[in-house]
Amino acid sequence: MKKDVTLTVKGKFVNKYKSGYPLISKEAIINFNEVTEEGTIIRLVDEKNKFIAKGYFGKQNKGYGWVFSRNEKEQIDQSFFENKLRAAINYRESFFNNPDTNAFRIVNGEGDGLGGLTIEYFDGYYLINWYSKGIYRFREYIINALKGLVEFKAIYQKKRFDVSGKYIEDDDFVAGERGTFPIIVKENGEHFAVYLNEGAMVGIFLDQRDVRKRIRDSYANGKNVLNTFSYTGAFSVFAVLGGAAKTTSVDLANRSLGKTIEQFSLNGIDYDSQDIIVEDVFHYFKYAVKKQLKFEMVILDPPSFARSKKIVFSAEKDYKNLLKEAISITADNGIIVASTNSSSFNMKKFKSFIDQAFKETKRKYQLVEEFSLPKDFKTIKEYPEGSYLKVVFIKNLP
Repeated sequence: MKKDVTLTVKGKFVNKYKSGYPLISKEAIINFNEVTEEGTIIRLVDEKNKFIAKGYFGKQNKGYGWVFSRNEKEQIDQSFFENKLRAAINYRESFFNNPDTNAFRIVNGEGDGLGGLTIEYFDGYYLINWYSKGIYRFREYIINALKGLVEFKAIYQKKRFDVSGKYIEDDDFVAGERGTFPIIVKENGEHFAVYLNEGAMVGIFLDQRDVRKRIRDSYANGKNVLNTFSYTGAFSVFAVLGGAAKTTSVDLANRSLGKTIEQFSLNGIDYDSQDIIVEDVFHYFKYAVKKQLKFEMVILDPPSFARSKKIVFSAEKDYKNLLKEAISITADNGIIVASTNSSSFNMKKFKSFIDQAFKETKRKYQLVEEFSLPKDFKTIKEYPEGSYLKVVFIKNLP
């Protein structure tokens, strides 16, 4: 590592960083061009050269690095990462002791003081996600710290260095004994197939755990359920296990068919009795309207940004119109599960999209309940963007 670089924070940003904001941005720094090598330790000072914080330089889609410490004397060394990981693991102690769930997050980036890094646990297997070359420069410290703190079957990694968030193909195995995939994990008593060796996606998004449970336990019974942007069909699995009359899973990706069949089969569900459709969700909405289909539950969990041959979808710009499409095929008193993982707007803004969509379709609605990230996805109040997940259950009133 090169020696530390001192960066001066512009006056109007000083209080923001002093109060605990962790993301280092280009516009906040006067002499930003003085740091070029990712992984460099940077000291943030005010214009009077008074210490504010220290962190590292690492480009990712969110910014240019993260604050690690507000203690000027703290060294960013092996013991630093051991202490951070130990605290993170202790915080999730209840998850390790849960017999019904063995897949969860143990490090959630800046929520655990380690911006640019996440670590997930899958029944004895650990998966490290590196979001910049900068954080990857500390890999030996972090991997050694993890090895020293936990017993593991194997450790895998994903390199997500591209600033657009793309995945870098590489050998994902790090340590232990290579797994035989899929590995079968439990979530609230149900089962999912997980692949740690097939590119960026492993087969399940852990942040929706509480939402899936609620659908199973309180909403699905007897309902005809449409699951859009269905990926591997996790919501559909929980809906069927909650007594849904039928599920229809729609996703554009060809892999979604086989993956959804796999998840159904794992849970003893006859997949032939469910509809699994590989199609652009927007095309399916038009088909459903034409055929006058109605669903008692519609699940909307689109990516923040998606592109197909004819459509570019951005949650911030287009979620209202997506909701309008969903409203048109939702039965009276039916439930729409509106979800977004976009960090570019907050829950208040999201609810405004919901309100606009219902007003423009001349429908009435009731907000039934809402969800954000589960406990293992730890966040900090100084970085509200980190609490990205927003889920609202909406009743489509007659």
